[in-house]
Amino acid sequence: MLLSISCQRANIIQTNSDIIRYDRPEASILKGVYIPEGKAYYYTSGLVAPVKDENGEPGSYQKYGNMYEQSIGILNRIKETLAEADFKMNEVFFLRVYLAPDNDGKIDWEGWFKAYGEFFNNADNPNKVARSTIAVHSLANPELLIEIEAVAVR
Repeated sequence: MLLSISCQRANIIQTNSDIIRYDRPEASILKGVYIPEGKAYYYTSGLVAPVKDENGEPGSYQKYGNMYEQSIGILNRIKETLAEADFKMNEVFFLRVYLAPDNDGKIDWEGWFKAYGEFFNNADNPNKVARSTIAVHSLANPELLIEIEAVAVR
């Protein structure tokens, strides 16, 4: 009974196998996630966008796409990478996202947020994740605007 009372106050979402997601109903990301001992984890390396147009003009973002297109490409890569180890996107509980400015010096936050909403916190995958989104000066390749690391658990 005590757990039930504290769950209501803290906006806790009990998910599979005692993994607890601490929700912020007004936000698209979580406050945090509790993972009990004995769970299996899968960590991706930082993944970047696949090549969209091999003949794209250097520096134009045609080769990899804009922020939204790169984000979608990376999230699909994460999905494929997880599947190799029999993990799914709804098992992702943490993302670390690095965003770089475009040629005009601006970061397209909305492009990233839109892509995130197509993979998390929606009808197909209602799970939210704990997330860090970090603005950086640049990535290793100046045509890349975003790099994402993911952690999944079950």
